[in-house]
Amino acid sequence: MTAPLGTLIVVGGPTAVGKTTVAVQLAQHLGTEVISADARQFYHQLRIGAALPTPEEMMGVKHHFIGQLDLHESMSAGAYERAALPVVLDLLHRYGTAILVGGSGLYIDALLTGLDPLPPSDPELRRNLLQRMEAEGLPALVAQLATLDPAAHATIDRQNPQRVLRALEVCLATGTPFSAYHARTPKARPWRTVKLALEVPREDLYARIDQRVARMMEQGLLEEARALLPYRHLNALNTVGYKELFDHFDGRTALQEAITLIQQHTRNYAKRQMTWLRRDGTWEYVAPPDIERSADKARKD
Repeated sequence: MTAPLGTLIVVGGPTAVGKTTVAVQLAQHLGTEVISADARQFYHQLRIGAALPTPEEMMGVKHHFIGQLDLHESMSAGAYERAALPVVLDLLHRYGTAILVGGSGLYIDALLTGLDPLPPSDPELRRNLLQRMEAEGLPALVAQLATLDPAAHATIDRQNPQRVLRALEVCLATGTPFSAYHARTPKARPWRTVKLALEVPREDLYARIDQRVARMMEQGLLEEARALLPYRHLNALNTVGYKELFDHFDGRTALQEAITLIQQHTRNYAKRQMTWLRRDGTWEYVAPPDIERSADKARKD
């Protein structure tokens, strides 16, 4: 059996748990670089709303896949796998370790184990689903997805119309749950993987989320969203934080209500991230202060 090239340490966990700080500390401790697997952070225009790390937060550690896309561009999980794989191999050749960090489960899965190819889109079915969404609203499609594919419903971003539409389209077109396309034989990877999930008590996590949203507003999230309003139709902006403020600009909600909804929807997103983590029993759950000790132990075992 061929010896692994090195160790890929994956830092996972729900939003606002402190993944960026821990990833940077690990990279400094181990003398390596960080690869982001957070789809929101791929876009350079989404600074505050996507919690894009600042140069101060990166502390001189090189980050890959941070702010490299324009809003009009997109990166599927398959494209991410193809782009990130050579980066990981290069870092392992140079340093022996690499740090992967993020909360986008599909992108982490794509890099660690690969993805089965999804069936091509059905234009007529997609048009019918779009018409239904306009007539009945997104919740109606979410409810149908819950019936057809409870596993996908539990983990998908149910606030993202594109994600819901694609999952439902696959279910209806193939008769096979969308989630089944991720229940395949993993691709072999030439490295050792250590998966560390950051965990704090739920009440502490929710308090962190509320504080982060308040801090984002103080840093100028409202102004950032207003500047992005002309691009609201782009998929990159179908995310928590921007959608609620767009509704506020439309006069549907008061500002404080929009802020409360951002906090609520972010907590919902964190729940889905935790559900995704729990489906895989290979994660080691650690509190942030223990992560360096856990990483060293994992490398020596």
